[in-house]
Amino acid sequence: MVFRKLPGVSASGMGLRLSQKFVFLIFLSGLVTLCFGALFFLPDSVRLKRIFLSKTETQPVTVGSGSGSENDAREHLKRPKEQDHPRAMTSTKGDTSTKLKSLSRKPAVSREATEERLAGGRAQEDLTLSRSKTESATVPDSDANWDTFSYDKFRRCLLKPPLGRDGGRPSDPKTTERRDKVKEMMKFAWDNYKRYAWGKNELRPLTRNGHIGNMFGECGLRGASIIDSLDTLYIMGLMDEYNDAKQWVQSSLDLNSNGEASLFEVNIRYVGGLLSAYYLTGEELFKTKAVELGEKLLPAFNTPTGIPRGVINLGSGTSWSWGWASAGSSILAEFGTLHLEFVHLTELSSNPIYTEKVMNIRKLLNKIEKPHGLYPNFLSPVSGNWVQHHVSIGGLGDSFYEYLIKSYLMSDKTDDDAKMMYYSALEAIEANLVQKSPGGLTYMAEWRGGILDHKMGHLACFSGGMIGIGADDGAPEKRQHYLDLAAEITHTCHESYTRSATKLGPEAFRFDSGAEATATRLSDRYYILRPEVIESYMYMWRLTHDPKYREWGWEAVEALEEHCRVESGFSGIRDVYTMTVSHDNMQQSFFLSETLKYLYLLFSDDDLLPLEDWVFNTEAHPLPIIPANTDVKGC
Repeated sequence: MVFRKLPGVSASGMGLRLSQKFVFLIFLSGLVTLCFGALFFLPDSVRLKRIFLSKTETQPVTVGSGSGSENDAREHLKRPKEQDHPRAMTSTKGDTSTKLKSLSRKPAVSREATEERLAGGRAQEDLTLSRSKTESATVPDSDANWDTFSYDKFRRCLLKPPLGRDGGRPSDPKTTERRDKVKEMMKFAWDNYKRYAWGKNELRPLTRNGHIGNMFGECGLRGASIIDSLDTLYIMGLMDEYNDAKQWVQSSLDLNSNGEASLFEVNIRYVGGLLSAYYLTGEELFKTKAVELGEKLLPAFNTPTGIPRGVINLGSGTSWSWGWASAGSSILAEFGTLHLEFVHLTELSSNPIYTEKVMNIRKLLNKIEKPHGLYPNFLSPVSGNWVQHHVSIGGLGDSFYEYLIKSYLMSDKTDDDAKMMYYSALEAIEANLVQKSPGGLTYMAEWRGGILDHKMGHLACFSGGMIGIGADDGAPEKRQHYLDLAAEITHTCHESYTRSATKLGPEAFRFDSGAEATATRLSDRYYILRPEVIESYMYMWRLTHDPKYREWGWEAVEALEEHCRVESGFSGIRDVYTMTVSHDNMQQSFFLSETLKYLYLLFSDDDLLPLEDWVFNTEAHPLPIIPANTDVKGC
């Protein structure tokens, strides 16, 4: 049978007959099928899939664009880019009169020396998990070769064992006795929680039952006190209690709850608590749960600007703004307090989407105009504009500023964008909010459209420690100034304690109408076991070793024991100015996570969770500094 020649094919033999083409096409299709079958089904093909698929299936996040559907977010596999900027230089030391201790990481030491130091710690070796190699807090280059996360390598990169040579035990008997007392308080609080509220979020010590709480929804997450306590129990050496908590996480922590939850609270308490438990112990269970929960938070970012809404249903992925938030806005302290945890989620999952989400927030904040350089507390997730010009270093704003300086420190001082944002904000705060009372007390006022409200909240008392840990990396000529400012604010917050009958500080105190560091409104007189003042004591002790900070901390211990300890736990009180105490019947989870942990660290040697290796998230969960310029062979 003879086929007719196709048009355009010469008779000289340069063309192919149809039968030959048919055979050739069959051969070619078979070859393509074989190649793609190898690509998708042979072992170790994940990286090849990403090379071919990432450019077509994903799009970079840009300011002002939507972030895609929930499924798009969870399946986002675009590889990040490497850093363009070199590792930041260690800041110049001040003169010899400066009492500030440097927080800069020391030069890398040999692997043998590091392993020798780790011999005194509780390192769990030979645990290799999946990790991305991110060299700073910004989104790296998509051509980078990501290596897997090695827990063994991570421990070698630490400058010191996390728990010190002897668990941070101080050398002098007096301090040891005080630390042991704090440990006893933790065991007492935990034992009563376990006895009366196990699996619930918090203990009601007077009625001896559990509390669920609306921040996690009536049908939301459970066990907040358990997750918040994991690292505290571990560093205190309460191993039976820690193992009970770990077993509950393994058997009972349900992340598929179908109720409303605060994005902010879930991130700082649950994600932060699980991450720190993983980094301290190497238990893969905690890493797996943290990444799983992180994925469930991503739909909250599905807004026109990428600014997340404050409330999310973890089961359905639906998100919305708080009903009390002005004009459906998102809160600065909520969407600005994600960076530390999300960068570590990228580290552990090798998925850059977490870092991209928080970097997108940064881009928008850098783009929009800030009144007098200040960051108002309410921002529309739809328009990306400020909703009200209310500025506070206390509630609604506080931890946004904390996470700027801590992002810089956690990046091994390579995140120059965070550094710039922090010191610019601090300059604006000093120029507009920092005030001096007639009695000589330095405080942070609130700013409402240009009018100062001379009130400082207990929540704002964290700022003494924040300014202290940032003093070493500002302009060299301002190092001592920042350290002095940190000490003055911490002193003012201590005064708010000493001027009350119970020696515990109120929720907010004022500096007007003749009042100084005193609550003048009945609604501000309560104390709910908050940690912020003690947090600043701990940081200022670490930075200066001035013994007054330990004395102030012990005053707080005595006051807690006298006024907040009840038969079945610890409770907040309704009025710090009366010795006839009325308890609020709530043992907050942050009392176990923050207040008692900061007290324990205050009375421990500095090698327990040293600041050269660790930063604390706003719930006091320690997260490791990510070393710059490491290689796959180790530090």
